Amino acid sequence: MDTKEAPLRFGVIGAGRIGKIHAENLATRIPGAVVAAIADPILPAARETAERLHIPAAGADAQAILNDPEIDAVAICSSTDTHAAMIVAAAQAGKHIFCEKPIAYDLAAIDRALEAVRQAGVKLQIGFNRRFDPNFRRVRQLVAEGKVGEPHILRITSRDPAPPPIEYVRVSGGMFFDMTIHDFDMARYLMGCDVEEIYVAGGVRVDPRIGEAGDLDTAVITLRFANGAIGTIDNSRQAVYGYDQRVEVFGSGGMVSALNNTAENTVYSSGEGVYSAKPLYFFLERYMESFIAEMAEFVASIREDRQPPVSGLDGRIPVLMGMAASRSYRENRPVRISEVEKAV
Repeated sequence: MDTKEAPLRFGVIGAGRIGKIHAENLATRIPGAVVAAIADPILPAARETAERLHIPAAGADAQAILNDPEIDAVAICSSTDTHAAMIVAAAQAGKHIFCEKPIAYDLAAIDRALEAVRQAGVKLQIGFNRRFDPNFRRVRQLVAEGKVGEPHILRITSRDPAPPPIEYVRVSGGMFFDMTIHDFDMARYLMGCDVEEIYVAGGVRVDPRIGEAGDLDTAVITLRFANGAIGTIDNSRQAVYGYDQRVEVFGSGGMVSALNNTAENTVYSSGEGVYSAKPLYFFLERYMESFIAEMAEFVASIREDRQPPVSGLDGRIPVLMGMAASRSYRENRPVRISEVEKAV
């Protein structure tokens, strides 16, 4: 089909929380795109979303989407353990691919998926939506333009309002892969530089059941960048005041920061104190604009035949960083990224 004239036809694979977000954005908010089909092993979930968004086809088997010659691209929003295999299958079917992070927890599986994409000549974008947040994009722009001089220190604060269900913790791959992976990507994005070494100090301070499941819920992560800069990421599974998302880049010529988004920005001052709104409560509120922007960029990259802004390599490196962080926490020492890559 001529993608310059007709709308791009998408198949959405997965009708869970993130699948519903992408399906709704593609169906209602992204010019030049339509959702032709949605699939989920839980068929009622696929049918409910299809009915609500007027999607023509809903099924339990993603293969029907891949077999449909009228579908141009897929959004892979299924469980993480299916991502790599779905990328391979979609590439072999000639579909352009948007895939939620992470690609996989295994580098060999990631590399097989990326090679399949390369051989097929299709486009692949990984769903690191925070790159498309207007605040963080502005921070990156100012750093890239040299407005802070030579970057010296990066600070990222990323704290959830409440811990996820313990059932999710048991299968998520751990905090470094389901939560901090966004911050690992943001570190590279904001600094325009790769991380060489990671050290983690962490523990279980929120819910002992998380520790019993083999994970942690609180961490401070030190990063050493290839350009000599230093970074810190602080994570918590529970910030009682809301979704705490802040970044700062400090350099030889200045500093740029992005503070929390709030429902309104009024500040009330009295003799008793100074009061302002809490941060927005969760990621659906905080990052909805970025979810729309990332998918619009993916559609544009297909139409304009250019490389998507978040590549497969951008999806691979944060997984390496998560592996280094996990080893650092277990062994209580700094771990170099190159050390992890050689060990795999």
